[in-house]
Amino acid sequence: MKVLYVASEALPFMASGGLGDVAGSLPVALRKRLIGCRVVMPLYDGIKQEFKDQMKFITSISVPVSWRRQYCGIFEAKANGVIYYFLDNQYYFKRDGIYGHYDDAERFAFFARAVLEIIPAIDWKPDIIHCNDWQSALTPLYYSCYYANKMGYENIKTVFTIHNIQYQGKYGDELLNDVLGIAPEYSNLIMYDGLVNFMKAGIECANKVTTVSPTYAKEILDPWYSYGLDPILNQRSWKLCGILNGIDTDNYNPETDKDIWANYNADDFSNKAKNKAELQKMMGMNVDPDVPVVGIVTRLVGHKGVDLMKEVLEKSLYERNIQYVVLGSGEWEYENYFRYLHDKYPDKVGITIGFVPDLARKIYAGADLFLMPSKSEPCGLSQMVALRYGTLPIVRETGGLKDSITDCGDGQGNGFTFKTYDAYDMLGAIYRGVDAYNSKDWNVLVKRALECDMSWGKSANEYIKMYRSLLTYDKSRSQLTSAFCFNKSLHRKMRFPSLSKGGIIDLSESFPVITRCYALTALEKAIKITQIIKTARKRYFGY
Repeated sequence: MKVLYVASEALPFMASGGLGDVAGSLPVALRKRLIGCRVVMPLYDGIKQEFKDQMKFITSISVPVSWRRQYCGIFEAKANGVIYYFLDNQYYFKRDGIYGHYDDAERFAFFARAVLEIIPAIDWKPDIIHCNDWQSALTPLYYSCYYANKMGYENIKTVFTIHNIQYQGKYGDELLNDVLGIAPEYSNLIMYDGLVNFMKAGIECANKVTTVSPTYAKEILDPWYSYGLDPILNQRSWKLCGILNGIDTDNYNPETDKDIWANYNADDFSNKAKNKAELQKMMGMNVDPDVPVVGIVTRLVGHKGVDLMKEVLEKSLYERNIQYVVLGSGEWEYENYFRYLHDKYPDKVGITIGFVPDLARKIYAGADLFLMPSKSEPCGLSQMVALRYGTLPIVRETGGLKDSITDCGDGQGNGFTFKTYDAYDMLGAIYRGVDAYNSKDWNVLVKRALECDMSWGKSANEYIKMYRSLLTYDKSRSQLTSAFCFNKSLHRKMRFPSLSKGGIIDLSESFPVITRCYALTALEKAIKITQIIKTARKRYFGY
């Protein structure tokens, strides 16, 4: 099996968020399971020179962008055993940052089309093209409309993963002809509510649509979470599934991490106390082992639950003996709030505005609890990293937070959870975490957190199962086609109990009838139908 993984960012080369983490980790996990997985991404100017020096130029091609053609250089590099292809066009990608440019629609339309154009040039035809988020969502559309019947592109399946449905790639319809090159007869695949919607095109055209957690796959069918796409997703729910992300446990490893003050593991985590003391000292707070430290590493924006924090964190500071360590940046309102808390309670609140990767790791290792009260969270990785470092998460039950964290109230949980998006429900979960810290069973919880398996192993196996189901579907359909193409001149009717509706299947009818029947059944049932047909063929026709 060969998988071409398409992403606008990927570690270790370039990343701005969770997608980069996933694109840098999942292909490695797939390779370890003997899946031929390669990654393709843009060649950004911001990629470090040390990585650029490792790249090998393969060739250059021209890529259609509506009525014009644009240069595309193809470079190759290898990282962690995975081959990466980098698509070069300095007009589109020689810029600061990854996103937020005036012509992002054209930049990523070029990228989505180039992914298909490079296949003959790299001499590696994938069985599956796995696209991620709106930046590569046009690849399934271009494939379905313009490449599926071209020589060298036959029988490729497409998968589209929604990492965050909030960002859909919405633009005016003037882009259809001049930028995207979408013919009028295909415009219904990308137009939605009067706008071009890249994500809608991916959902419509991909053979399978996935999200980064099972709960999020259910949530986005609800208008409250879907940002307007719930009608489309409900219509296509039959091809929607959720697979929980994992983390790179080799990269996030308290036993070997060089960015923390003292290393430890699940067998001996006494050094975690040293990390806590150093963190308290570094952030200018009272160094006290008896005070629980709550870590917060997040973007300071509303949907991350910062509005809930703003409502009750000060209340918690004078009702409980507690400390907060905050790392993040975002909206001025929230940044200013945490500055106010630090100024008023300097011995209890430490804050760093911005994002400092090594400090984030120090917080994961030095904190006792980790607060993540998101309004919505497709998957979330921070709560998994916190567990990896033996820090108990406090989370709202949404998306991947619900799938990865269970409340300690059942005696088996690995964190503290609350359901409703309410500041006082969150405060109650914080207080339960503080009470647990002050109990004799705290070390049991820390050890349980350290022993949680948040690796990509289980998730990678689920992806492989999903990939194989797509390919097996095609194989079974081919078998059905062969079975129904035999000796049509006999016009013999064979009637069997239907596995889908409790009726009968008339084998003298045309093949499309049976394909419709197949579409209504599960894969296992379709395979069984194929077996019945083979038995009947041998009985009636002798072969």
